[in-house]
Amino acid sequence: MTEIRSAGDMEALVQQWGFLPFFKNEIEGFSIEEHTPPEWWFGDSDGGEGWGPWDWKGPVARTGSCAYGKFFRKKAGFISLEWFADFANWRRDGYDFDARFDDELASYKDKELYDTVTRHGSLQTGQIKKLCGYGGKDGKKGFETVITRLQMQTYLTVADFDYAVDRHGNAYGWGIARYAAPESIFGYDAVTAAYGRAPEKSLERMLDWLQKRLPQATEKQLLKLLSI
Repeated sequence: MTEIRSAGDMEALVQQWGFLPFFKNEIEGFSIEEHTPPEWWFGDSDGGEGWGPWDWKGPVARTGSCAYGKFFRKKAGFISLEWFADFANWRRDGYDFDARFDDELASYKDKELYDTVTRHGSLQTGQIKKLCGYGGKDGKKGFETVITRLQMQTYLTVADFDYAVDRHGNAYGWGIARYAAPESIFGYDAVTAAYGRAPEKSLERMLDWLQKRLPQATEKQLLKLLSI
Protein backbone atom coordinates (compact mmCIF):
# COMPACT_ATOMS: atom_id res chain seq x y z
CA MET A 1 0.00 0.00 0.00
CA THR A 2 1.30 3.44 -0.95
CA GLU A 3 2.15 5.43 2.17
CA ILE A 4 1.50 9.15 2.55
CA ARG A 5 4.34 10.85 4.39
CA SER A 6 4.29 14.30 2.79
CA ALA A 7 2.12 16.74 0.89
CA GLY A 8 3.78 15.49 -2.30
CA ASP A 9 2.78 11.91 -1.55
CA MET A 10 -0.79 13.03 -0.94
CA GLU A 11 -1.00 14.96 -4.19
CA ALA A 12 0.53 12.06 -6.13
CA LEU A 13 -2.13 9.64 -4.84
CA VAL A 14 -4.90 12.09 -5.75
CA GLN A 15 -3.51 12.28 -9.28
CA GLN A 16 -3.14 8.50 -9.48
CA TRP A 17 -6.75 7.76 -8.54
CA GLY A 18 -8.43 11.02 -9.53
CA PHE A 19 -10.65 10.85 -6.44
CA LEU A 20 -9.49 10.49 -2.84
CA PRO A 21 -11.66 10.79 0.29
CA PHE A 22 -9.90 12.12 3.37
CA PHE A 23 -11.48 9.67 5.81
CA LYS A 24 -11.99 5.93 5.87
CA ASN A 25 -15.22 4.89 4.17
CA GLU A 26 -17.06 1.80 2.89
CA ILE A 27 -14.43 1.13 0.22
CA GLU A 28 -11.43 -0.48 1.88
CA GLY A 29 -8.14 1.30 1.25
CA PHE A 30 -9.74 4.29 -0.47
CA SER A 31 -8.80 7.16 1.82
CA ILE A 32 -5.96 9.38 2.93
CA GLU A 33 -6.50 8.10 6.47
CA GLU A 34 -5.79 4.48 5.54
CA HIS A 35 -2.66 5.36 3.55
CA THR A 36 -1.14 7.48 6.31
CA PRO A 37 1.07 5.77 8.91
CA PRO A 38 -0.46 6.19 12.40
CA GLU A 39 2.46 8.25 13.67
CA TRP A 40 1.82 10.81 10.93
CA TRP A 41 -1.97 10.73 11.16
CA PHE A 42 -1.86 11.49 14.88
CA GLY A 43 0.91 14.06 14.55
CA ASP A 44 3.72 12.24 16.33
CA SER A 45 6.31 12.75 13.58
CA ASP A 46 8.01 15.91 12.38
CA GLY A 47 8.82 15.63 8.72
CA GLY A 48 9.92 19.23 8.28
CA GLU A 49 6.84 20.35 6.35
CA GLY A 50 4.13 19.81 8.93
CA TRP A 51 2.94 16.98 11.09
CA GLY A 52 0.55 15.12 8.88
CA PRO A 53 -2.39 15.28 6.47
CA TRP A 54 -4.14 17.99 8.49
CA ASP A 55 -1.24 20.31 7.68
CA TRP A 56 -0.72 19.09 4.11
CA LYS A 57 -4.26 19.53 2.80
CA GLY A 58 -3.80 23.30 2.39
CA PRO A 59 -0.56 23.08 0.37
CA VAL A 60 -2.06 20.38 -1.85
CA ALA A 61 -5.19 22.47 -2.47
CA ARG A 62 -2.96 25.44 -3.37
CA THR A 63 -1.18 23.54 -6.13
CA GLY A 64 -4.13 24.07 -8.47
CA SER A 65 -3.91 20.42 -9.55
CA CYS A 66 -6.94 19.26 -7.58
CA ALA A 67 -10.05 20.48 -5.77
CA TYR A 68 -10.68 20.01 -2.05
CA GLY A 69 -13.98 20.10 -0.22
CA LYS A 70 -16.79 18.08 1.30
CA PHE A 71 -17.46 15.98 -1.78
CA PHE A 72 -17.98 12.45 -0.46
CA ARG A 73 -21.08 11.79 1.64
CA LYS A 74 -20.67 15.28 3.16
CA LYS A 75 -17.10 14.50 4.17
CA ALA A 76 -13.86 15.97 2.84
CA GLY A 77 -11.70 14.75 0.03
CA PHE A 78 -9.77 15.63 -3.13
CA ILE A 79 -10.62 15.37 -6.82
CA SER A 80 -7.96 15.86 -9.50
CA LEU A 81 -8.51 18.67 -11.96
CA GLU A 82 -8.52 16.04 -14.71
CA TRP A 83 -11.74 14.56 -13.29
CA PHE A 84 -13.34 17.57 -11.65
CA ALA A 85 -15.21 18.65 -14.80
CA ASP A 86 -17.03 15.32 -15.06
CA PHE A 87 -17.66 15.29 -11.32
CA ALA A 88 -19.12 18.81 -11.47
CA ASN A 89 -21.21 17.96 -14.52
CA TRP A 90 -22.72 14.99 -12.69
CA ARG A 91 -23.25 16.73 -9.36
CA ARG A 92 -24.64 19.92 -10.91
CA ASP A 93 -26.83 17.97 -13.34
CA GLY A 94 -25.68 20.40 -16.05
CA TYR A 95 -26.71 23.53 -14.12
CA ASP A 96 -24.64 26.61 -13.41
CA PHE A 97 -25.70 27.97 -10.03
CA ASP A 98 -27.77 30.86 -11.40
CA ALA A 99 -29.69 28.52 -13.68
CA ARG A 100 -30.33 26.17 -10.76
CA PHE A 101 -31.70 29.06 -8.70
CA ASP A 102 -33.83 30.34 -11.58
CA ASP A 103 -35.41 26.89 -11.89
CA GLU A 104 -36.16 26.98 -8.15
CA LEU A 105 -33.77 24.13 -7.41
CA ALA A 106 -31.68 26.18 -4.95
CA SER A 107 -32.83 28.11 -1.90
CA TYR A 108 -32.41 31.81 -1.23
CA LYS A 109 -30.00 30.98 1.61
CA ASP A 110 -27.85 29.01 -0.84
CA LYS A 111 -27.89 31.89 -3.32
CA GLU A 112 -27.04 34.50 -0.70
CA LEU A 113 -24.04 32.55 0.54
CA TYR A 114 -22.85 31.61 -2.96
CA ASP A 115 -23.19 35.18 -4.26
CA THR A 116 -21.40 36.57 -1.20
CA VAL A 117 -18.38 34.31 -1.72
CA THR A 118 -18.16 34.82 -5.48
CA ARG A 119 -18.57 38.58 -5.16
CA HIS A 120 -15.47 38.73 -2.94
CA GLY A 121 -13.48 36.08 -4.80
CA SER A 122 -12.80 34.05 -1.66
CA LEU A 123 -13.78 34.32 2.01
CA GLN A 124 -12.95 32.64 5.30
CA THR A 125 -15.66 30.83 7.24
CA GLY A 126 -15.99 33.63 9.78
CA GLN A 127 -16.19 36.30 7.10
CA ILE A 128 -19.01 34.47 5.32
CA LYS A 129 -20.95 34.08 8.57
CA LYS A 130 -20.60 37.77 9.36
CA LEU A 131 -21.56 39.01 5.90
CA CYS A 132 -24.54 36.64 5.65
CA GLY A 133 -25.73 37.15 9.21
CA TYR A 134 -25.07 33.71 10.69
CA GLY A 135 -24.31 33.13 14.36
CA GLY A 136 -25.04 35.05 17.51
CA LYS A 137 -28.27 35.12 19.49
CA ASP A 138 -30.40 36.53 16.70
CA GLY A 139 -28.38 35.32 13.72
CA LYS A 140 -29.38 32.82 11.06
CA LYS A 141 -28.97 29.12 11.67
CA GLY A 142 -27.87 26.31 9.40
CA PHE A 143 -24.57 27.64 8.04
CA GLU A 144 -22.89 24.22 7.98
CA THR A 145 -25.83 22.72 6.11
CA VAL A 146 -25.68 25.39 3.39
CA ILE A 147 -21.90 25.47 2.97
CA THR A 148 -21.77 21.66 2.86
CA ARG A 149 -24.55 21.47 0.27
CA LEU A 150 -22.78 23.99 -1.98
CA GLN A 151 -19.61 21.90 -1.77
CA MET A 152 -21.47 18.65 -2.46
CA GLN A 153 -22.96 20.32 -5.54
CA THR A 154 -19.43 21.57 -6.48
CA TYR A 155 -20.42 25.26 -6.55
CA LEU A 156 -17.91 26.04 -3.77
CA THR A 157 -14.61 24.41 -2.82
CA VAL A 158 -11.94 25.05 -0.19
CA ALA A 159 -9.28 27.20 -1.83
CA ASP A 160 -6.90 27.18 1.16
CA PHE A 161 -6.59 27.31 4.92
CA ASP A 162 -5.56 30.46 6.79
CA TYR A 163 -3.61 30.21 10.03
CA ALA A 164 -2.95 32.53 12.93
CA VAL A 165 0.69 33.71 13.06
CA ASP A 166 2.79 34.26 16.20
CA ARG A 167 5.23 37.14 16.73
CA HIS A 168 7.97 35.11 15.06
CA GLY A 169 5.92 34.68 11.91
CA ASN A 170 5.15 31.02 12.54
CA ALA A 171 1.68 29.68 11.76
CA TYR A 172 -0.13 27.84 14.53
CA GLY A 173 -3.50 26.38 15.47
CA TRP A 174 -6.18 24.87 13.25
CA GLY A 175 -6.44 26.29 9.77
CA ILE A 176 -9.55 28.31 8.92
CA ALA A 177 -11.11 27.24 5.62
CA ARG A 178 -11.19 29.81 2.84
CA TYR A 179 -13.91 29.13 0.27
CA ALA A 180 -14.16 30.06 -3.39
CA ALA A 181 -16.04 28.99 -6.50
CA PRO A 182 -13.94 26.43 -8.39
CA GLU A 183 -14.29 28.60 -11.51
CA SER A 184 -12.31 31.35 -9.78
CA ILE A 185 -9.54 28.88 -8.90
CA PHE A 186 -9.27 26.74 -12.04
CA GLY A 187 -11.04 28.89 -14.64
CA TYR A 188 -14.53 28.57 -16.07
CA ASP A 189 -13.48 26.49 -19.08
CA ALA A 190 -11.70 23.87 -16.96
CA VAL A 191 -14.63 23.44 -14.58
CA THR A 192 -17.32 23.28 -17.28
CA ALA A 193 -15.37 21.26 -19.85
CA ALA A 194 -17.76 18.31 -19.50
CA TYR A 195 -20.97 20.33 -19.88
CA GLY A 196 -21.25 19.05 -23.45
CA ARG A 197 -21.82 15.54 -22.09
CA ALA A 198 -25.01 14.28 -20.50
CA PRO A 199 -24.47 14.13 -16.70
CA GLU A 200 -25.14 10.38 -16.86
CA LYS A 201 -22.26 10.00 -19.33
CA SER A 202 -19.93 11.75 -16.90
CA LEU A 203 -21.04 9.31 -14.20
CA GLU A 204 -20.38 6.39 -16.54
CA ARG A 205 -16.87 7.66 -17.26
CA MET A 206 -16.08 8.08 -13.56
CA LEU A 207 -17.42 4.63 -12.68
CA ASP A 208 -15.39 2.99 -15.44
CA TRP A 209 -12.23 4.76 -14.28
CA LEU A 210 -12.68 3.88 -10.61
CA GLN A 211 -13.77 0.28 -11.16
CA LYS A 212 -10.47 -0.38 -12.93
CA ARG A 213 -8.47 1.12 -10.06
CA LEU A 214 -10.54 -0.09 -7.11
CA PRO A 215 -11.41 -3.74 -7.85
CA GLN A 216 -12.42 -4.19 -4.21
CA ALA A 217 -15.28 -1.69 -4.62
CA THR A 218 -18.77 -2.64 -5.74
CA GLU A 219 -20.67 -0.46 -8.21
CA LYS A 220 -23.19 0.28 -5.45
CA GLN A 221 -20.42 1.60 -3.18
CA LEU A 222 -18.97 3.77 -5.93
CA LEU A 223 -22.40 5.16 -6.86
CA LYS A 224 -23.02 6.03 -3.22
CA LEU A 225 -19.74 7.89 -3.02
CA LEU A 226 -20.12 9.74 -6.33
CA SER A 227 -23.76 10.77 -5.87
CA ILE A 228 -25.33 13.33 -3.56
